[in-house]
Amino acid sequence: MFPALLDTAAELAAEWHDGTYRKGRWRTPVFEREDGGLVQTPMMAHLTAVALLVMRAGFDDETAAAALLHDSIEDANRDGVRLRVETLREAVGDRVTDLVLDVSEPKEDAVGRKLPWQDRKDAYVAHLRTASANAAAISLADKLHNLWSMNETLAAGYDVFRSDAGRIGLSAGPSQQRWYFDAVLEATAHHDDVRLDGFRANLRGELARFERLVGLDRED
Repeated sequence: MFPALLDTAAELAAEWHDGTYRKGRWRTPVFEREDGGLVQTPMMAHLTAVALLVMRAGFDDETAAAALLHDSIEDANRDGVRLRVETLREAVGDRVTDLVLDVSEPKEDAVGRKLPWQDRKDAYVAHLRTASANAAAISLADKLHNLWSMNETLAAGYDVFRSDAGRIGLSAGPSQQRWYFDAVLEATAHHDDVRLDGFRANLRGELARFERLVGLDRED
């Protein structure tokens, strides 16, 4: 049977992210909207991909559930509401919730002001250095799918750093993005769990492809 925890996590993730979408799209839609609008990629596609990567690497159901929910605390829903940590604990338990918190970056400061991109990423990487191998797996899978999606978008001829034609450009430029992916690799390097090796190798490969696609040298 399909584990009840994963069913709960998938349902909660789908409900929370309902009506929210990825920033970019490169594939030709397989159908057209009746109103002629742009077909967008639901956030659930990304969450599912991350959970599948974690499961294929051999991590347990609680880690896969946290992968499905890894953006639920970090991201507001379509109404601008943020999910309460206590609500998540009641739904999926302490371990899953703690893993989600381990891979959630702070969005606002103590008085509710939006934090700059660099401050958010610095805080995320600093916490990741002390997090478990299971949290590292979710983070690496998340970054791998994000970077692969960026590379596929670039390879298809779309500028992921510019907002146009229904696409929202990324918040940081190529050099900052490369720094961030490098920093995640460095922050998780101390784990000797062999299940992380594939994530690291593939992320390094995608990072090299990203550098070629945007014209970055390692000296930049």
